[in-house]
Formats: sequence, C-alpha cells, structure tokens
Amino acid sequence: MSLRKDQSLDELARIGNVAQFVSYSPGGKAPNQQFCRIAGYEPNHRFETLRDGLCSLVEHSPEGTINLRSFTPESPRSRDFHYGLANVDEAESLLRKMSAEGLFVIANETVDVSDGGVSGVIQGGVAEFAPDDTPRCVEKEGTASMPSNLARSIIRMVFGFEPETVAADRGRLEFSIHPKPRGWRRSHTLMWEYEGTESAPAQPAMKWPNRFSQHIGDKTFGLLVAHAIGLPVPRTTCFSRRVAPFTFGQDTASREVWTRTCPKEQEPGRYTTVKGWADPFKLLSIEDPQGTQIPAILCQAAVPATHSGAAITDATGQLIIEGTAGEGDHFMLGRKVPEKIPASVTADVRALYDLAKASLGPVRFEWVHDGSRAWIVQLHKGATDSAASTIVPGDARRWETFQVSRGLEALRGFLDGLPGDVGVSIEGEIGLTSHFADLLRKARRPARIKSAAAAGH
Repeated sequence: MSLRKDQSLDELARIGNVAQFVSYSPGGKAPNQQFCRIAGYEPNHRFETLRDGLCSLVEHSPEGTINLRSFTPESPRSRDFHYGLANVDEAESLLRKMSAEGLFVIANETVDVSDGGVSGVIQGGVAEFAPDDTPRCVEKEGTASMPSNLARSIIRMVFGFEPETVAADRGRLEFSIHPKPRGWRRSHTLMWEYEGTESAPAQPAMKWPNRFSQHIGDKTFGLLVAHAIGLPVPRTTCFSRRVAPFTFGQDTASREVWTRTCPKEQEPGRYTTVKGWADPFKLLSIEDPQGTQIPAILCQAAVPATHSGAAITDATGQLIIEGTAGEGDHFMLGRKVPEKIPASVTADVRALYDLAKASLGPVRFEWVHDGSRAWIVQLHKGATDSAASTIVPGDARRWETFQVSRGLEALRGFLDGLPGDVGVSIEGEIGLTSHFADLLRKARRPARIKSAAAAGH
C-alpha cells in the first residue's frame, strides 16, 4: 500500500532535507495535525493550535510565505492549491475550509525556483536539471543531462557546496539546489521525492547549449566540464547575473588576465574579449543592456603563449589542429592564417583531445600552449561538417563571394542579408577552426574556401 503524501514527506525527512511543512487531516471541529518539520523544532513537534503551526511556518520561511496543498488519501494529486500566502488569517481560513470538505492539507514554505539554483532528478547514474523550474523540468526540452558524478562536481564549483543527494544513484531522487539555506535542516539541497528501488544504469544525453549552460554562459559551462573531467583550464572567475561569483581552474605562470564576455550560446567573435582587467558590470551594461544575451563575464588567468589555436573533429572524424605562434586572437578572427606548429605542441594538443573525447565523444576547443603544456580556453561538444576546402557541405542555386579581408563583423552582416538558397565562397585564407569557419557553420548554409587558382581568374 502506498504512503499518503504527508507520510511520504515524513519518511523522506528521516534521511534528508525537505521543505518545512505541517500537515493536517480533516477533523470534526478543527483540522488535526499529522506531521511536522520546521527548523529549530523536534521532528513532528505538536503545536497547541492550528494558528501556532501556521505562524511558525511563515516566520521560518525565507520568503515569509507558505503554500497550502490539499489532497485525498486515494489520490495524492493536489486538489485546491494556494501559493505564496503571507497572511496567517487567510491561510488559516482556507485550511479550515478545505478540511471541512474532507481534504488532507499540507502547509509548506514557499520555495522560489527562480533564486539562481536548479531542480532536477538523479537516477541510474544520470543527473538531469535546469534553473527556474521544478524537478519536472526533466520532462521538457533543454534540460542539462550528464553523469551524476560530473553533475555533483559542477554544482560544487558553481554553488560552493556539495549537493546532499544521499543514495540517489541506487534509486530515483527529485531534488532542488538553492543558494540560500532552506528546509527544516537549513541546508542547500531539498529532497522532494525519493524511490529507493534499484535503477538500471542510464546513458546521459550530454550536450550544450542547454538551459543550465544558458544560465551561466556557454563558455563557462564548457570550461567547467573541461575542468571537471581533468583537463587543464586556466584559473577562471565567473561574474554571473544569476549566481554569486565563483572560481575554478588552475594557476598559470602569468599574473595577467583576459576578460571575456560569455553569451548564452556560442556567438563566434561577436562580443568583447580583451587582455587585461575590465569592469565586468560596465561591460555587461554596454554589451547587453537588456540583460538577455550575456549571462556572465569571465576573468581568466592568461597563459604565456608560445602557440595558440583551435582543434576540431572534421566530417570524416579526423582531428584538425590549427594555430599560430604567440596569442591566437588574430588567428581566431581570421586576421592571421594558420602556421606550421611544432610537433611537440601538436602532440600535447592531441593528448588533450584524446582525454576529452574519452569522456565526451567528439569535441572542438581552443587551446594555448605555454612551451611546457597545452591549456583549454574554450570547449564545445560535437564534430563539424567541415573537410578540406569545404566549410559547410551542400549545393546552392548560386554562390556569392566574400573576401576575408573585410573582417568577421562584415561576414556576419553579409550572411544576414543573403537569400536562403545562396552559398558562400570565401576568398582568402582562413583556418577551418577559426571564428570565420564557426560563424559559417552556425549559419547552416553551404560554404567553401575558394582556391587561390580560382580566385586569380
């Protein structure tokens, strides 16, 4: 026989943190208190009156509001539901009315799902979660999905604490993570539902962008993943709109920094990247005054660069490594053509690729080599369609030529103005790993590099 909803909460509270609550069964003259978990009180503390219980719940709620959820023993699905009540008189009146109708009622603290934290589910070794939602986010598109140990590592880096997920990998746990302490145990993890049955191993659908990567920024998410799987990432501090600043990565041999804008999704070469410190809040207000496109600014330790570049998986599954001597910003922007890279540097970059591929499958990334080791400064998942002189495969009704010398922003405007059936023929030398090539792939229209011989006719 399944437990009543408030009985299940009482059992769950024995092993973990739950939202503060008091439950009531319908009574003759007044509702009867059943179970209780409120911070500072013994489990199932008995209040003298209904009003005492509701007052205590409101006082201990971080938001100062409570919810009332009614149900019947035969169906745990909510009947009447009242959200965000701050007035105790109103809450008491509503609870008495529902009880008189024969309904069980759970009064619980209001939990703000838009406080910068995340909610989700852990089951079968997989964690799926998203911000601004309940654990039911797993039924929607865009939910982050990854091995549960990787999820714990990323949550620890972003929020600064270890998520309390008990024996979740041996069952199914619905949970939420919160920046401020919550629940009757006053911790940062709330458990909403737990089924202790053994779960078969599952395969995560790990990809980004997803709702969480958009929450903290595409570059931030990729670098967190890189650091969590053991790749060398320069020490990085993230200044986010929605989350308190956090730092991850390793010290480099330099005291200089790069300041990098971090859009929700990859926008090759579109937003500011500067060497040196820049006011992150001023940069946010200038680059994204509406606050809709750039969720974070990164301050990243500089790597003393002997060589820099990028690596991608091409359409045939082969690794392409390109770069130049020194810093790679001009190469990535198409202002500098690929140069011959020392074999030792190529070998170090290939070793990073092999490590990343073992955990994530095909990847593409930007790298910097300091003469001793290679570092990851951006990471994205997935292969590309590019091969040799073909950046994006496909046929077009006609082709328009674009000269590389016009620059990346000119290419962005050029692509925006082209009809859908027109392909792009690039005149000039660019790397298949450059932002030029990334932008063309993102546009999803046929694109090729004009040979020098063809360009001369």
